[in-house]
Amino acid sequence: MTHEFRAPADLTVLPADAIRIPGKSLRRYVYVILSVLTAISGVYIMFDILRANDLTTLEAVILVLFGISFTWLALAFWSGLFGFILQMLRIDPLTLKSTKGMLEDTSPISCRTAVVMPVYNEDTHRVIAGFEATLRSLEKTGEIAHFDFFLLSDTTNLTIAQAERDAWQLLQERLGDLGKQAFYRRREKNIARKVGNLAEFCQRWGANYENMIVLDADSIMAGDCLLKMVRAMQANPRTGLIQTIPIPVRQTTFFGRFVQFAAVLYSPMLATGLAFWQTDAANYWGHNAIIRMRAFIDHCGLPTLPGKAPFGGDILSHDFVEAAMLRRAGWDVFLLADLEGSYEEVPCNIIDYAKRDRRWVQGNIQHLGIVDTKDLHPINRMHFLLGAIAYITSLIWLLMLVLSTADAVVRAINSNVYFTEVYQLYPNWPIAKTELIVALILLTTTLLMGPKLLGVIVALTHRRKQFGGARAIIKGTIIETIFAVLIAPIMMVYHAYFVISVLLGFKVNWDSQDREGRLLPWGECIARTSKMTTAALAWGFMTYTYAPIFFWWLLPVLTGLVLAAPLVRYSSSLDWGRGTRNHKIFLSPDETSEDPVLSHLNELLAVEHPPLAAPAPIPALPADNWTDMPHRAMDDYVPVKR
Repeated sequence: MTHEFRAPADLTVLPADAIRIPGKSLRRYVYVILSVLTAISGVYIMFDILRANDLTTLEAVILVLFGISFTWLALAFWSGLFGFILQMLRIDPLTLKSTKGMLEDTSPISCRTAVVMPVYNEDTHRVIAGFEATLRSLEKTGEIAHFDFFLLSDTTNLTIAQAERDAWQLLQERLGDLGKQAFYRRREKNIARKVGNLAEFCQRWGANYENMIVLDADSIMAGDCLLKMVRAMQANPRTGLIQTIPIPVRQTTFFGRFVQFAAVLYSPMLATGLAFWQTDAANYWGHNAIIRMRAFIDHCGLPTLPGKAPFGGDILSHDFVEAAMLRRAGWDVFLLADLEGSYEEVPCNIIDYAKRDRRWVQGNIQHLGIVDTKDLHPINRMHFLLGAIAYITSLIWLLMLVLSTADAVVRAINSNVYFTEVYQLYPNWPIAKTELIVALILLTTTLLMGPKLLGVIVALTHRRKQFGGARAIIKGTIIETIFAVLIAPIMMVYHAYFVISVLLGFKVNWDSQDREGRLLPWGECIARTSKMTTAALAWGFMTYTYAPIFFWWLLPVLTGLVLAAPLVRYSSSLDWGRGTRNHKIFLSPDETSEDPVLSHLNELLAVEHPPLAAPAPIPALPADNWTDMPHRAMDDYVPVKR
């Protein structure tokens, strides 16, 4: 049957504890104006430097590329600075009220919520352990009666599929009566990827729930965090989605701990800045978020885009688009930057990390084809643009470096040619505006490194014990910064290659991720980096031969590329990872004071369950309560009635 959702009685009257956002438009204007003024300043200084010796066509191209990348830096800097100010003053980024002494919402839960975990050919043991840890954590709150849990499998590997059923049967035996609130469903065909997986769930059972909390295969969430998300939805009936900040945990390799430390050190501050100017038009990252079921079903049935890749076909980075559809329809979308207990895992080495980015590159570039969709909120258009530029910037930086090298070599070869015209009376003496060059370097360094420094200041002021003390924070930051500088050129080359391959229409594979620690073999490291290393050696030799002064400016980039193979190899080392922890480097809050849900996860992972005597059958499912989920064209929508 078709179910009609029960709308809130009056969406125009908000509860007393609902989120209210003062100065919404003013915040955005201030953010944009400051970012634009900063970008204009940097571009003008660069223009003034280049025009001193006659602006060539090559340098004009460099100036345009510099303008795009510098604007990106300016936007990131001001967002980080806003987050720094708010975190230092302990001010909520949405309400602008002090967070000191703020009372926690303990209102009764009056709605039903489904916690769903879509999976696709994942490590079964890890998936079940994370699923159970989250469920048990919620059970301890005493509020689990308001929730049901669903493991939504799209696994295509038959061996893994049977392993999932076997593990599920063992889980049901451990859960006992609690197992009546946990369900496993496997689709035999992975139609429309994760979008299709969730859509089928919403159509079959979505009508039974007011909310849906979406987890990823590597997500872990504390029960208290789940309750806070549900209560926030209850208190804000006009809200369609609330996104939390998933913090990386459980990393064992050097690279994994590097990513984990950087994320937990900087992400809360950066997210606070984002929440400040995005206000009620925040983004969605696909997991560790709560969604109002009625809003999602009514407005997030995504179509297949016309044409071929990269802009046609299934919408890959669907989360950005779903947030945009909700906001366009009139639903608020919030980012709660201070909500703790939301965790995820990340790829443990540079190669697997880059593979994950390859999927995101195509999905984000695809957004450029829908950025002009009818009636989108300006902030959502900005999300689409910035998401694509985040990766395209790598290609821009690489082009800038190559073109700057060519310009330096040409000028070095012609350095003694002062008469460039046949009837020229006066020579063209080269002009070096040293003061402007220094000013531009300082400004660029401030935009790049400023947010890092601000994040460290916040940690030293408010979170020192969580990171093992001031000395541990400083040690970790120094090593994190050095390593980030070394691998930045490697990631730049990977991302540039991904962008080019996407624009050429190469197909993206949507495989499961390897998140457990592993030491990469030398053969794989060399195979994945040999081309960039060879190119860097040739690049460096040519530059040193013809433009030795420019070579020294280029050296930090060349160093990372030449050392790419050993950097990839040794950063995947579990021994190096354990060494950093033993020496209190890259310590994170989950290690200094581990959340019980993470402790329980580790306990579950340490248990090896014996195989079943016979293969487990397909588990029973709740009766279908069918709801149509319309898949409209991007420009076709019905705004929610207030």
